[in-house]
Amino acid sequence: MTTSLRLILNGKSAGDEAVRAAVLAERQRGTAIDVRVTWEHGDAARYVAEAIDDGIGTLVAAGGDGTVNEVCTALAATERGADALPAVGLLPLGTANDFATACGIPDEPDAALALLRAAPAVPVDLLRVTIDGGPPRWCVNVATGGFGAEVTAETDPALKKALGGAAYFITGLTRFASMRAAAGRFRGPDFRWEGEFLVLAIANGRQAGGGHVLAPDANIDNGLFDLTIVPPPGEGGLGAVLGALLTQGREQMIENAVRARLPWLELEADAGLALNLDGEPNEVSHLRVDIAPARVRMHLPPTCPLLRGAAND
Repeated sequence: MTTSLRLILNGKSAGDEAVRAAVLAERQRGTAIDVRVTWEHGDAARYVAEAIDDGIGTLVAAGGDGTVNEVCTALAATERGADALPAVGLLPLGTANDFATACGIPDEPDAALALLRAAPAVPVDLLRVTIDGGPPRWCVNVATGGFGAEVTAETDPALKKALGGAAYFITGLTRFASMRAAAGRFRGPDFRWEGEFLVLAIANGRQAGGGHVLAPDANIDNGLFDLTIVPPPGEGGLGAVLGALLTQGREQMIENAVRARLPWLELEADAGLALNLDGEPNEVSHLRVDIAPARVRMHLPPTCPLLRGAAND
């Protein structure tokens, strides 16, 4: 049972009447809840720091996957353990909401806030990502690389606003003629792989890019992440890729991928690799990913498929 809530609301949703009504309804129930609206980069981190100082019990990430990442990144960047930090609640208001959707968070703001009263917070892993030797970054859901990451980075925000997750599909079609395979060398505990690939997923969650399931068995509380590498379908170049998509379907191509479950991974890319961290585009030559077990706590449904032993697993 949460004792105090602070809503960190993405500024794009500041005028959402359903959110306003849900907040007012929670206050009428006696919940201590206030709202902070983000306007520019760095706002979420500042609001998280204020919430820690104020002793807030739960921070509600009200936005898309990027907002969830910003809130969890600010928490994980502190030196405090998860039990000494506010828990995280999810209010999905973004284009795809891949992480919240995979967790089974309700779309309706009133139902999402009601979950915070009903579900105790549980420990959740995060991905700690080091790009080209830089400072640690954090990823809540999935780090994707290759063609899929390029599509995500190039999808027009206006198109996403108008079409939601379908915008990624349309952008992918327009970019299909320029599709090229990436290449790299992967190393992890008892795992080595080298070659070309179309899609790379280093998955704490299960889906990305507007509902594409990339790691169907991933869990967010097992101290490991799921690696998915989709190589090109043999000889034939672009025609072979298109033929595989038409005959096998995207799901079958993913099903035939190289897979591993690991606590850490290093990747050396032959050229600048497009990498997407919870919606944020990057270019990578060397990548190191480590799992950070139980780094934050989240209010999730008891039936959340991403939790081990969930009621519907």
